[in-house]
This record gives sequence, C-alpha cells and structure tokens, in this order.
Amino acid sequence: MDEQWLYQIRLELVDSSAEAARHEPADPVLEPLSLVLRKHGATLQCQFDAFAAYVAEAERTGTGKFPLYAWTRATIEDPTKEAKYIKSFALHIEGEAVYAREKAEALEAELRPLVGGSIVAAMSKHDTNPANNPQPPKRCRA
Repeated sequence: MDEQWLYQIRLELVDSSAEAARHEPADPVLEPLSLVLRKHGATLQCQFDAFAAYVAEAERTGTGKFPLYAWTRATIEDPTKEAKYIKSFALHIEGEAVYAREKAEALEAELRPLVGGSIVAAMSKHDTNPANNPQPPKRCRA
C-alpha cells in the first residue's frame, strides 16, 4: 500500500555545516556530503529558506493563493522554530522535492555513514501520506 507514496530525505546539519550549506555550498568542509549528493543528482534546500521564499512569494503576489501562508509566516517569525529549521535541509533529487522509495532508500543508505559526524547531525525519511504529516492548525488555514 505504501508504494503509492513518494518520499523525501531530510538532514539536520551541524551548525557550521548548515551555515556553509546555506551560504557557501562549495565549501570544502561539505565535500563528503557533496560527493554523495552529486552521485544521486541531489541538492540541499534549507527548510527555513524555503519557508521564507514561500512567504515572500505570497506577499508579492497575494496571500489568497497560498493556503499555508499564515502557518508558514508564523513559523519563520518564531525564533525557536527558526533555530530548528535553519539547520534542516530537504534533499531534492533531480529537481524533485519528493521521489520514489527506491531513490530515497538508495540516498539514505549512502548518507547513513555521515550521520553523527562533523557535517550531519541527524537524518529522517518522510512520505507524502497525509496521515504522517502535520496539518496546519485551523486558525492558520486559508
């Protein structure tokens, strides 16, 4: 049954690696991670930066077309959540934010040795099953 879902790998980077990944992705300190990502056609997307871009686009073009605007704006304005999401990175494969289980598992397997080291603090795999994903509070729904 779970074959219908798509997946995404997310990494929590250590503070110095997160800073480099956001502002200087070619930094040699990231090379072990960069090698795995290149092999899988994967790129990093900082969750905080993605949220901020969503809010900026909504404000530029009209928030009515962005159902998660209020929730996302509240998230980026919360210092505790900013501290969390500034280190959280979604991995996109070949430009896709979610991908087949096989691709996710192959990437996950090669990243596992980096977890707990000087670059990657933690790794998680998420699926598109709505039952496994938080829903915005009613007060934040459009």
